[in-house]
Amino acid sequence: MADPATYRPATGTIPTRPGVYRFRDAHGRVIYVGKAKNLRQRLVNYFQDLSVLHERTRRMVTTAASVEWTVVGTEVEALTLEYTWIKEFDPRFNVKFRDDKSYPYLVITMGEKVPRVHITRRPRAKGDRTFGPYPQVGAIRETLDLMLRVFPIRSCTAGVYRRAERSGRPCLLGFIGKCAAPCVGDISEDEHRRLAEQFADFMAGNTSKYTRRIEQRMRAAAAAMDYETAASLRDDLQALEKVMEKNSVVLSDATDADLIGLAQDELEASVQVFHVRGGRIRGQRGWTAEILDESTAPDLVERALTTLYTEGSAPKEVLVPILPTNLSQVRELLGPRVDLRVPQRGEKKDLLVTVGENATEALRLHRLKRTGDLTARTKALEDLGEALDLAEPPLRIECFDISHSQGTNVVGSQVVFEDGLPKKSEYRRYSVTGAAARDDTASMHDVITRRLKHHLDPPEPTEDEETGRFKRFAYPPSLILVDGGPPQVAAAQRAFDELGITDIALAGIAKRLEEIWLPGEEYPVILPRTSEALFLVQRLRDEAHRFAITYHRSKRGRAMQASALDGIPGLGPARRRALLDRFVTVSAIREASEEQLTEVDGIGPALAAQITAALTSGQETGSDADSADDALGVTVDMATGEILEG
Repeated sequence: MADPATYRPATGTIPTRPGVYRFRDAHGRVIYVGKAKNLRQRLVNYFQDLSVLHERTRRMVTTAASVEWTVVGTEVEALTLEYTWIKEFDPRFNVKFRDDKSYPYLVITMGEKVPRVHITRRPRAKGDRTFGPYPQVGAIRETLDLMLRVFPIRSCTAGVYRRAERSGRPCLLGFIGKCAAPCVGDISEDEHRRLAEQFADFMAGNTSKYTRRIEQRMRAAAAAMDYETAASLRDDLQALEKVMEKNSVVLSDATDADLIGLAQDELEASVQVFHVRGGRIRGQRGWTAEILDESTAPDLVERALTTLYTEGSAPKEVLVPILPTNLSQVRELLGPRVDLRVPQRGEKKDLLVTVGENATEALRLHRLKRTGDLTARTKALEDLGEALDLAEPPLRIECFDISHSQGTNVVGSQVVFEDGLPKKSEYRRYSVTGAAARDDTASMHDVITRRLKHHLDPPEPTEDEETGRFKRFAYPPSLILVDGGPPQVAAAQRAFDELGITDIALAGIAKRLEEIWLPGEEYPVILPRTSEALFLVQRLRDEAHRFAITYHRSKRGRAMQASALDGIPGLGPARRRALLDRFVTVSAIREASEEQLTEVDGIGPALAAQITAALTSGQETGSDADSADDALGVTVDMATGEILEG
């Protein structure tokens, strides 16, 4: 525990202008970010006698080891910079509204030459038409399926679209009538764009003209005794009506508004947001957060508003249960056309009460869930620390694993758990080559050595006032776990000894009997089969294994593709990589014309002819290039390990 007097800045050196300040701990981590109209007046309050400080403030200042600040021009700039730094540094003592999940959106990529509709949880590009967020992905998938019946725009990925263009055959959705198949010319690009605009127009709430049009066509077909067409149009009309039923009118003035509900106790807060567009609820989202400072309800509303609108635009109306702190600055952040207010009567007040009830219920459910989770995690960390004879529970644990195929494409993985939960933003992966790839122990020694070098030589906190970036990879763990028994633990310990590391605990977990091996010990530590500590260690080991396997498969698939191009004169590693970046698979390269090959950087007419001749002759003699296509190069989300494309 640090004494705040040891790092207190001289009062006269603190400016009296608006700004944002950061408290850092002994390892340079940002643990708290705040803003102030007057930096000197605010910071001096943190260095009072500890007995008069709020308990949470006292914990923060005694955990910190330094404080720094950045002066800005206006209070609005301070508000924006504070939000940016909280998002970047994830300080442990700040109130951070976190989604319990990432919400799905329905996106129409109007910026593309041939617009595409798809469901995504990722940031959208500028120019896209976005609808949502939706609380359940199943509901939006059903909506999309119904909408494609009436507005059959493309929903395939770029790879599927290019493949259909090359082959001249549409995908399954084109055959069953849920895509107009612009890839093969069944509809022109201009007609397809108009169809996408109609899709977006309907989703935006302009529904009546489309339902009337379909109903008129249905009646005309029935009058002409074209009953098959009439039945198809009837099904289309029912599909649109089902979509409309999912979005009932809640505001009669057809306004665009966001309604924000808040519920809190002394320790936690919950925020619920209803997105109303055209008078209909188009989406709902919610956050929960721990309150680790002295935030009041207006402070929490301010934090919710900056979280929602610092990086996104606000609708015409934003309705809140209580006006935020720094009201004028928040209004300036939202823009002059946004009406931020507390509704006093009528249907908007009633709907806001409903949103508040949702926030109260979400807080109740979160409290019940968190009580069980927190108890189990705390018990697991305490039991593990006691079993390994650690001075305190290991709040940060890093686990390492090695993956390869018979000694080829050797990779290592590092996963990080903090407070018993995975911190996926700090996962790392290693490519192991040379002598280090000869066996598992050499690979483990190499990976642990590379990790510990960052611990020994961490980057200093930068003085850059705009970014203030700090490499979190250098944060020291309390415990390093390796997947394996005594040989792997000995290899890791050798890396510790070579670098003189003594402040980090080391252990290994063997798969066969789930034994915990400590360096130099003749017998393992056996954790009880029902202990929370064993469950935590197993989760760490399994997560490290999953992450290593995912990286290994992606690397192996890319290598198999590249191996099919080996032996072609003039085609070196850089050109092979450029070809695969452009065409993805060897089969696509083989099907490409020489003119298309020359579009790749570094490929001239003569080399293109050699590539075509080599791949054609390889196909005739039974080359394994086709089998390489079964191991496609893939795009992998490093944090989740999910295969995103391929």
